[in-house]
Amino acid sequence: MHNRSDQLTKSLLRDGLSLVSAAETEVEVLAATQKIDVYSVPDPARASERAAMGLLGELSAEPSLFEPFHGTPSLRQVRHCLRKQLTWHHELERRARSAARSVAPDEDTDTPPQPAVDFPALVVIGPGRPETVLDAYRCEPVQARVYHAVPGLVMRVVVLAELPRTRATLLLRLLGSGRRLREALTDLAALPDDAWEKSVATPLLVHFRHEIQEPTTDEEDDVSAEIRAWFKEYEQKLRAEERKEGRDEGRAEEAARSVLTALRVRGIAVPDAARERILAEKDPEALERWLERAIVATSLAEVLDELS
Repeated sequence: MHNRSDQLTKSLLRDGLSLVSAAETEVEVLAATQKIDVYSVPDPARASERAAMGLLGELSAEPSLFEPFHGTPSLRQVRHCLRKQLTWHHELERRARSAARSVAPDEDTDTPPQPAVDFPALVVIGPGRPETVLDAYRCEPVQARVYHAVPGLVMRVVVLAELPRTRATLLLRLLGSGRRLREALTDLAALPDDAWEKSVATPLLVHFRHEIQEPTTDEEDDVSAEIRAWFKEYEQKLRAEERKEGRDEGRAEEAARSVLTALRVRGIAVPDAARERILAEKDPEALERWLERAIVATSLAEVLDELS
C-alpha cells in the first residue's frame, strides 16, 4: 500500500486492536530488512471487549501479524509475508531464551530449555479474491468469508469484497476502497456517537482521507454527499473543541500570571518549582482560590498550603 492510504490502513488496524491488545505498527524484524505492518498480542483481561469487536476481535484472539494490501495480494507477496511470520517467530524464541537466561543466569547447562513460544498467526487482508494464494495453500472458508490455510501455516486470508455488510465486519471494510468503502463509511456514520468504531475510525479518517482523492461516478453522488456532510460536521466540531481548549488555556494562563503578580506585589518570593506549578495549573477554581489568598497572604504557604 502507499503513503497516506497505507498509513490510514495501518492506523485503523493498530488503534482498533489497541482496544483489546498490545498492538504495534512497523515492527522491525531483526536479521532481515522486513517490517510487520501491525503486530497484535491479545490482552487476556479484555476478552469480553474483544468478543464485542466482531470479526477483527476474532482475528486478534491470538498473537497475530496483520498484513493489509491495497490490491489483491499475489503469491509472491504472500510468500514475503510468510517469511516475516517465520522470521518473527524465530526472533520471539530468541527473546524468550534471553529472558530465561536473565532469570536464571547461574544455571549449569550449555543449552537451557527452549521456552514455549506461540507461533504467531498471519492475517493477510486484500480487496479481492487471491485465487493463486488460496489454491497454493489449500485455503478453505471458515467464517465470514475468511479463509484458513493448512494448519501448519497459521495463515488467514480476508477478502474484503466478500465480507457481509454487517457491523461485525465494519472496521475491516473501512480498509477497502471505492463502493465498498463508501458503504462502510455510510454504515459508520449511522452508528451512535459513542460507538467504539467511531472513536477509533473517525479521527483517523478525517486526518488521513482529506488528501485522498478517488474518482467519482454518478451512482455514488448521493452517498458521497452524505459522507462529505458527515465529515464536515465532525471537522467543525473538532475545530470548535480546539478553539474552546485554546480559550480555556489562555484564561488559565492569564489567571496564573495574576496569582504571580499578586505574590510579587505582596513581596513574597516564589521559587522556580512553585512558579512552574502555578503556571501549569489549568483548574480555574484552584487559580481563583489562589488569587484570593495571594491578595492578603504574607507567605507562599498561605496560598499553596494544600500542596505542602
